[in-house]
Amino acid sequence: MIIKDFTDNDLYKFTTMNAIQKKFPDAEVVYRFVNRGETDFPSGFAEALQAEVEEMRGLTLTDEAERFMRRKCYYFDSVFFDLLKGYRFDPSEVRILQNGGSLELEIRGLWYRTVLWEVPLMAMISELYFQMTGQFARQVEEKAIHKARRFAEIGAEISEFGTRRRFSFEVQDRVIGILKEYSGKYLKGSSNVCLAMKYNLTPMGTHPHEWFMYHGAHYGYRSANALALANWVDVYDGHLGIALTDTYTTDNFFSSFDTQYAKLFDGLRWDSGDPYVFTEKALKHYREKRIDPRTKTVVYSDALDLEGVENIRSFVNGRLHDVYGIGTFLSNDVGVKPLNMVIKMFECKPQGGKEFWPVVKLSDVEGKHTGDPKEIALCQGLLRI
Repeated sequence: MIIKDFTDNDLYKFTTMNAIQKKFPDAEVVYRFVNRGETDFPSGFAEALQAEVEEMRGLTLTDEAERFMRRKCYYFDSVFFDLLKGYRFDPSEVRILQNGGSLELEIRGLWYRTVLWEVPLMAMISELYFQMTGQFARQVEEKAIHKARRFAEIGAEISEFGTRRRFSFEVQDRVIGILKEYSGKYLKGSSNVCLAMKYNLTPMGTHPHEWFMYHGAHYGYRSANALALANWVDVYDGHLGIALTDTYTTDNFFSSFDTQYAKLFDGLRWDSGDPYVFTEKALKHYREKRIDPRTKTVVYSDALDLEGVENIRSFVNGRLHDVYGIGTFLSNDVGVKPLNMVIKMFECKPQGGKEFWPVVKLSDVEGKHTGDPKEIALCQGLLRI
């Protein structure tokens, strides 16, 4: 069994679940697996993955985990914890097919329920693939110690974001332990709630692209960013204040990120495109709003390694508060080729709606757009992108 703990999941799935059940409890969605790297999966993979999915139905929120989350995740109310304690994964929401080496996966159901599947499914796919292809992790401690020491030397504040494409839970666990020992105060937390609990770290995360994608389908693309931010603020009252910018391109986001939101939100997350261009745009936007950028945080989180962190940190040079969310480079730098994959929302039936609508994501990198090509073109036309 790969996923052994209910909280072996990223915080942003729980924060989004909470917001969904408060705002859109009857919304339905469809997620699909996208094999960007065109990985060839071994024979019998779908059956083995299905068996792992079936094991998920027995996971529950433990009393220990509830106590930890109540202490660290103070923005959740008691009603949400009651919901989590009663929640059970339903394997019937997940459909898995394999044709030769090609893997198809779809998740379908109520959004507030199915939102928790993405991260554990990706972690299972990754770990199971390396198990079934007989690949082993090498130099885990040596590499992790070097990275941890280097992050501390350059004064880079980091959070571990590696659950989705990790080599294994064991490797992620060992790496976080090493980071805590050798990076000290520069390790700010982990996105993985289970491992944050084990090492007494802060669970890190806010909202994902799907939060904005849903709002685009529900309210229209021109209103999506503004209404997604407004609903997030309504649920969290200013907590969890790092805003993701690139669901419909960062330029479009800044057109909705008015003075009120620029002051209210603690900062921004960069997740695609050129980090240097993004930094200059963020600095310019804050200055135009008469906000000192040094009071705001930017979380850099797209495919970072040591060189990337060092270069960005040198470029920022104290002009704003820079923090780094680092994933695969920490949890799967063990001598194998990590899987290049995502699970994204593709359709939704909005709250009160009668039919499913396509949803799309327009990255700051054109090749990373997600969704139906015709709908992507429609969205680009409406937003004049």
